[in-house]
Amino acid sequence: MASKEKKITSQQDDPVKADLVRRFKANPLVFIGTVTVLIIVIVAFVFVPAIVPSAGGFSTELSFGSYNKIPLAYVPGNYFASKREDLTRMYQQYGFPVSDSSEFVWRQAFEETVVHTGILDEMKTAGYTAPAKVVDRKVAELSVFQENGVFSVSRYRMMDKTSRMSLWRRMQEDIAKEYYLTDLTNLSISSKETPFIVGMGSVKRNFDMVQYSIWDYPETEIKTYTDTHRDLFAVVHLSQISIITSEREAQQVLASVQNGTSTFEDAARTHSKDGFAEKGGDLGIKMAYEFIALAPDPAERESLMKLSKGELSGLIKVKVNNLEGWGFFRAEEAPRQADLGDSAMLDKIRSYIMTFERGQVEDYYLEQAQAFIAEVKDASFDEVITLREMENQKSSFGPVPLNYGSASLFNTLEEYSSGLTSAVYNVDFWQTAFSTPLLTLSKPFVIGDNVVILHPTEQIIEDEQNIVRRENAYPSQMSNFTGENIRSYFLNNQKLTNRFSESFSKYFGLEN
Repeated sequence: MASKEKKITSQQDDPVKADLVRRFKANPLVFIGTVTVLIIVIVAFVFVPAIVPSAGGFSTELSFGSYNKIPLAYVPGNYFASKREDLTRMYQQYGFPVSDSSEFVWRQAFEETVVHTGILDEMKTAGYTAPAKVVDRKVAELSVFQENGVFSVSRYRMMDKTSRMSLWRRMQEDIAKEYYLTDLTNLSISSKETPFIVGMGSVKRNFDMVQYSIWDYPETEIKTYTDTHRDLFAVVHLSQISIITSEREAQQVLASVQNGTSTFEDAARTHSKDGFAEKGGDLGIKMAYEFIALAPDPAERESLMKLSKGELSGLIKVKVNNLEGWGFFRAEEAPRQADLGDSAMLDKIRSYIMTFERGQVEDYYLEQAQAFIAEVKDASFDEVITLREMENQKSSFGPVPLNYGSASLFNTLEEYSSGLTSAVYNVDFWQTAFSTPLLTLSKPFVIGDNVVILHPTEQIIEDEQNIVRRENAYPSQMSNFTGENIRSYFLNNQKLTNRFSESFSKYFGLEN
């Protein structure tokens, strides 16, 4: 009796459980189906929203890489999240159409997080931690805790402990970061540095310039070179089988082709370890010089160039994907001389010359430039330009100061001529440009893909007011320059594992 009363009491204490049991016994299949649907609804409306954007931002951790093994993650309320929200508000205030999934906002927030994390890592390595008293004072000065211009204890206590601790730690990080940036961007500048740098821009010059592009190397010169190096440009059509395991295996494969137990094509597909195996070893039409890397031994390479149609070579040493091995070849056609009337072959020879004999091309144009200079001695610069029909090779630029390295403080070469980009760090260019007397021709020299002659036409002394203005601006510009370098240092640091692009595509469904 006692046990029965206990059972009844238990069911009365848990009516929900009793009701579930009753429903299950009445119709088990319908009950299970209902529960399954309920679980799906819970997953769809409770768990799924936790990993997608919402009106208030994101409510889960999103990983974008690491810096020195420190995670670079978006976590609600952390630096990354706050930076993204601040940037979104800023762009919206200025009328930019940004949303929760604007990639450029996320990328900028990510990069700011990289720099932030990197600086804190550097400060930790240096052993610096912001003193607790300094952090307390800074926290107390925050506007959220101010009332009538003074710290309010009641306002402070209104904030929950977790939020206060998070705010305190953020302030501690900000202080360390501020010390780091202040120390680097406010480095003292030597009293002699400013006038020296500013003085670089006090003298400017205007120039005329003649350029010979090495890519205009005449076909007549290419054909002359080809005639004297016919062995390099013999045209051959070979097939190849390359083995990298052992010479013995290579010899066995060669023997199987020689005795007819295997066709060349089948042996290539089965045994060859190069990119032509699936084509039955067919290398296509090539020139002799293209075999220099493949078959390093000159005598063995020369023997390949003499194979008759259908003839097999012996076993020779080859290089396949930077690995040494053994190979043999079959001639698909008899070798022939390059057809210099074929523009495709001529372009191929030109490419070889530009790659392996570039100095010869530069020497050719240096001689052309010297001949031009000699003619100008007997006539004016413009007269020789007209006489030689070189108007397209003449250009003018300036006024430009002696701005080695393209300092933003002055006019730069790039502002005047894209062809002079490679001259920015060329000491010879700057020395020649500012040492050549006005209205005379400089020596010819090579700049990038051009042989250049400079003709300085005018020299200008900078106005005193501009010099003073630059002296005043220099410290600020140096600070900005240092800040840019700091940013570049962290974003290109080997400690950074950058998975931003792949992670962003994954989280926002941009994967193909």
